[in-house]
Amino acid sequence: MRMIITGLVLGLLATSAMAAPDAAVMKRAEAVLKRQPIIDGHNDWPGALRGSFGEGWWSQDLKADSRQFKRPLMTDIPRLHQGRVGGQFWSVYVPATVTGPAAVKATIEQIDIVRGFVGKYPNDFELAGSAADIRRIQKTGKVASLMGVEGGSQIDNSLPVLRAYHALGVRYMTLTHTKHNDWADSANEPARAQPLSDYGKAVIREMNRIGMLVDLSHVSPGTMKAVLATTKAPVIFSHSSARGLADHVRNVPDDVLPLVKANGGVVMATFVPGFINAKRQAWEAARGGERARLAALYIGDVPRQMAAMADWMARNPLPPVGLADVADHIAHLVKLAGVDHVGIGGDLDGIDSTPTGLEGVETYPALIAELLQRGFSEADCEKIAGGNLLRAMEAAEKVAAGMAGELPADVRP
Repeated sequence: MRMIITGLVLGLLATSAMAAPDAAVMKRAEAVLKRQPIIDGHNDWPGALRGSFGEGWWSQDLKADSRQFKRPLMTDIPRLHQGRVGGQFWSVYVPATVTGPAAVKATIEQIDIVRGFVGKYPNDFELAGSAADIRRIQKTGKVASLMGVEGGSQIDNSLPVLRAYHALGVRYMTLTHTKHNDWADSANEPARAQPLSDYGKAVIREMNRIGMLVDLSHVSPGTMKAVLATTKAPVIFSHSSARGLADHVRNVPDDVLPLVKANGGVVMATFVPGFINAKRQAWEAARGGERARLAALYIGDVPRQMAAMADWMARNPLPPVGLADVADHIAHLVKLAGVDHVGIGGDLDGIDSTPTGLEGVETYPALIAELLQRGFSEADCEKIAGGNLLRAMEAAEKVAAGMAGELPADVRP
């Protein structure tokens, strides 16, 4: 019966022109999130706090409405609760241009921020190390807090560093960011002959052994396929959407989605406007091209460049992107990977703008309401909200338990 219902539902999902959810649908969404709160795959609040305040973040009131800060943020404690967030993977991001021991140092400093706000607000946050921890913590109304290292260069080619991050609460690692590292290809650079080296395969094995999720956001399609052929545990895409709808390198190609299904993994749909809307993507590319043209045309004359750019912006308004665009991607991912393999990874506070209707962490119920209005069942919405991530995490923990007697690999890049 479920297969028949899903088939009927998928026919309702193609359109973005949906009416705003009414009060009854919002009430159903709230009920869904009471049973299974949101577990979001990627939020850059730690980096945003550091970027705004440096070490002064310690003196900031994180229970204040951060939209009123000099540099407004998309996350704060009241809005996390308003958005029914029960679990959050906090990104401990370091730019890919920072490498070697400096990357390790910067990562530890980012980890310290997460552990710092968790310790400072014990009634609102608690560190989680397992799916069981998340299930327990979310029932208390707190936000189960885990971390994700957003780039394999942050381990400085060291499996001991990888294990140390795990001991500090990191539960996934994105294999690359915007640049290749020594052992895996990024989506943002030309493909190499070997998208995942032998050392890279050893990294995957070690992540499987210790129970750290492999995150394939940011990697090339070749690396995606090589990892899926190597890993023993489910993978995640912590903040990626469907390339079949928006042909952006950060999205997952249609031919990879069935492989994710076979692996038991989860693609966590993101909110990044340029990733989810083809018109916005084209506009951003045109804006970048115009900036480069003006810089070459008016060499050294910054005021003239700025004036000409302002004129271009006035003649080329920003294409709108809304909550419905995210729902479109979720529907496409469900169609090709199955409803058991889709989640949510907003990338909030890691982006300059958001889709209309998804301005901050308080807006997740509206997204669930949109899915309900399109015909998704409440049970399927619970899976997308967080149930699928918990299932994948439990499977990865089972793989780790089965490898407990194995020794770490003695390898070098």
